[in-house]
Amino acid sequence: MIWVTIKKLSELTGYTTEAIRQKKKKGVWVENRHWRKAPDNRIVFNTEAVDKWLSSTRV
Repeated sequence: MIWVTIKKLSELTGYTTEAIRQKKKKGVWVENRHWRKAPDNRIVFNTEAVDKWLSSTRV
């Protein structure tokens, strides 16, 4: 599954749910690329886009 809830994304990435919310709020993760509202208005995250973002981060 590509689109997951914040709880599942936290489990997959190791980021806390608050850290994920901050990335969304600050625009680090872009609407309709990294996250979007599902038809029931729940926020879901694109695991492929987040993984790509993680892979592009320089250490």
